[in-house]
Amino acid sequence: MKNHDSYTDDELRAVLRSVKTIAMVGASPNWNRPSYFVMKYLQSKGFRVIPVNPRAAGQEILGEKVYPDLKSIPDKIDMVDIFRNSADAGPITDEAIAIGAKVVWMQIGVRNDAAARRAEQAGLAVVMNRCPKIEYSRLVGELSWGGFNSGVITAKKRKI
Repeated sequence: MKNHDSYTDDELRAVLRSVKTIAMVGASPNWNRPSYFVMKYLQSKGFRVIPVNPRAAGQEILGEKVYPDLKSIPDKIDMVDIFRNSADAGPITDEAIAIGAKVVWMQIGVRNDAAARRAEQAGLAVVMNRCPKIEYSRLVGELSWGGFNSGVITAKKRKI
């Protein structure tokens, strides 16, 4: 199993480059929740983000229909972004494996090593305790509206 205490920039870049469609489990219709602005940011960078939230199923968040679970999504999912607690990440990861996702990404504060092991044994890439919005903006050198300083100051627009 990979050491999930650190990731190289190349590893994170490779994961983000491999992804077009993201299922965000725990997406909130509430504009002031972190999942909402992460979803909005990722959409602005060209990703399709499909929200998963059983309490909001059938509604729309940022123009996308909300599904109750991963298996209900009719489209192919590249990455499952988990905005739930570490215990919930286990069954969500199993569902991600079952639907054929390529990546499981657990948000900041979310870590489940047993689930990561199962995903890696099934051939999925795993990132834990990181935010794809933060990593994307850092890797492209944005001094983003989210307030995260990338440490790179440039006037050139960079690609992931």
